[in-house]
Amino acid sequence: MEKVTEYFGSMVFDERIMKATLSEKVYKSLKRTIDRGTPLDISVANAVAAAMKDWAIEKGATHYTHWFQPMTGVTAEKHDSFITPAPDGRVIMEFSGKELVKGEPDASSFPSGGLRATFEARGYTAWDPTSYAFIKDGTLYIPTAFCSYTGEALDKKVPLLRSMEALNKQAIRVLKLFGNDNVRSVRTSVGPEQEYFLVDREMYKKRKDLVMTGRTLFGAMPPKGQEMEDHYFGSIKTRVAEYMADLDKELWKLGILAKTKHNEVAPAQHELAPIYKTTNIAADHNQLTMEVMKKVAERHGLVCLLHEKPFEGVNGSGKHNNWSISTDTGVNLLSPGETPYENAQFLLFLAAVIKAVDDYQDLLRLSVATAGNDHRLGANEAPPAIISIFLGDELTAILEAIENDAPYGGTAKEKMKLGVDVLPQFSKDTTDRNRTSPFAFTGNKFEFRMLGSSNSISCANIHLNAAVAEVLKQFADELEKSTNFNDDLHALIKRTIKEHKRIIFNGNGYDDSWIEEAEKRGLSNLKTTADCMPKICDKKNVDMLTSHGIFTEAEIYSRCDIMLENYVKSVNIEAQTMVDMARKEIIPAVAKFAADTASAVAVKKSVSEVACKYETKLVTELTALIDEMDSATTVLESTVADLKKIDAIIDQSAFVRDKMIPAMDKLRAAADSAETMTAEEYYPFPAYDQLLFGV
Repeated sequence: MEKVTEYFGSMVFDERIMKATLSEKVYKSLKRTIDRGTPLDISVANAVAAAMKDWAIEKGATHYTHWFQPMTGVTAEKHDSFITPAPDGRVIMEFSGKELVKGEPDASSFPSGGLRATFEARGYTAWDPTSYAFIKDGTLYIPTAFCSYTGEALDKKVPLLRSMEALNKQAIRVLKLFGNDNVRSVRTSVGPEQEYFLVDREMYKKRKDLVMTGRTLFGAMPPKGQEMEDHYFGSIKTRVAEYMADLDKELWKLGILAKTKHNEVAPAQHELAPIYKTTNIAADHNQLTMEVMKKVAERHGLVCLLHEKPFEGVNGSGKHNNWSISTDTGVNLLSPGETPYENAQFLLFLAAVIKAVDDYQDLLRLSVATAGNDHRLGANEAPPAIISIFLGDELTAILEAIENDAPYGGTAKEKMKLGVDVLPQFSKDTTDRNRTSPFAFTGNKFEFRMLGSSNSISCANIHLNAAVAEVLKQFADELEKSTNFNDDLHALIKRTIKEHKRIIFNGNGYDDSWIEEAEKRGLSNLKTTADCMPKICDKKNVDMLTSHGIFTEAEIYSRCDIMLENYVKSVNIEAQTMVDMARKEIIPAVAKFAADTASAVAVKKSVSEVACKYETKLVTELTALIDEMDSATTVLESTVADLKKIDAIIDQSAFVRDKMIPAMDKLRAAADSAETMTAEEYYPFPAYDQLLFGV
């Protein structure tokens, strides 16, 4: 059997391959570009391209593609072969530095939010040398940025790299104040835990809603859902285990550090967690992970569902964004150490994150906003739409002591006593975990739990990096003028705690009383995409994002339009799918069952005088539900038509939120009631029990 260590990263043009295939001069020049951002010389690009081509061809690749992340929410690629005609009629395999560095896809066919007119087609992809190229399905994939002919960012990679550089710049300023002159770069790192559902492919193909939208638009709950909590961390079924083993192998070949796999809470739900990577690489790897998850599922007769809420009544799927900040010297700036109360550098960076999250609640909320995630946030498996920070008892006590100029006694680590001598003793963590918190400190990192399972992690990390960079800038501006650093540092931390402690909440985020408490504290509660997305255009947010060069003003407004347009289009497709399923499948099926039952009543009565109370009652109730479904479908058809009459995207999003979604809910309620009363053989597609327990 082939060892993992032998094939891990075998399809990646990583440092091992670079060292083996590039001259020492070229390798060192490329490393300077990767590590320090120095310009890339075309002669270096040509040498890298030649080595990359030879390696890829040896691995069986015939094509290359610039792989980028437009604002569609998925990745994009255009494949070109290495072949070039030779004078004698044969072909040779060529790949130049120019082809490596730059591509020219059609920019007009991707969302631009008005940045580009339809007739203005030219766009560019530019190689990101910090993210390794890889081979998949016989093609060399080159991670790239995507911009317009006029230079605007049309993707998620460019703003992410800008946000990382902004944070790097400001963090170094702060670190120099503490005497850390040897730090040359500060990078954020991320480990995104990925939740997903697996369903049988043949059942999937029978459900128009799953095929068209990725979620079930109709479906009554089965007798058993997740009530017993027996699926969570339970024994993994054979078919799923085979899928997971295959998935691990494919990801490991691509150098993706897939580490943990387990069953999640809902039936048919699972999770994969990787080891941390630098944020832009983690973003690339997560996009690639989602693609590979879907492809591997096909080989096993399965479909991988990444929608945030594929089934009503059971947990939806999120993506926990574990975020931290580290220096190139190996110091985690969010690690409290053994005595966090005495660790002034840690406390300042902690204070910066607290202030950033409080000042830019709206940006963090809108960074995870999609039509799918609106169904999940605030439900029992996800944080509420209210942003808050969980710090735990020890850090909260430390901050309170600083705020009140009170002594802090500290807490010794307690040994866990399990009452069984044979079991090993281990130290108890100084704080518990809080799964209801949107933004929880978990030892040496923050876990941003609000992302939906299909989200690109780039969006959340762009705004998180930007907000923290802005606060670090404010701190550096103030402390660089200090004449008494220690006193002014203490005063700054104390003031920040006092002004922003409202964002700290260690309690139950699911409790209704928290919503009232959050309102009293002045925290925002932006429940839907339509509510929060326009906030990106607020002057405070525009000023901050443009001042750090993360977006231009035009890019900000374009993203607001793009995300609202995605929201409107997604819900509108769902509405039209519901109308189609109701008219062509559900109503006819229920009507046939009602008619057959009524015929049975007539036959029985013709034979003998029997009451037929059950059948008569059933037909009466089904007839009422058929009428209710028909009426609700007509209303939904009307809302679909009315949406077309509205011009402004912000007005369309409000209409979808206020009119279309309630109309969809009403149709679903009637159809789900009818499903519970209709004989299984009459129903036109697989029910929840088959989908959730069919693998």
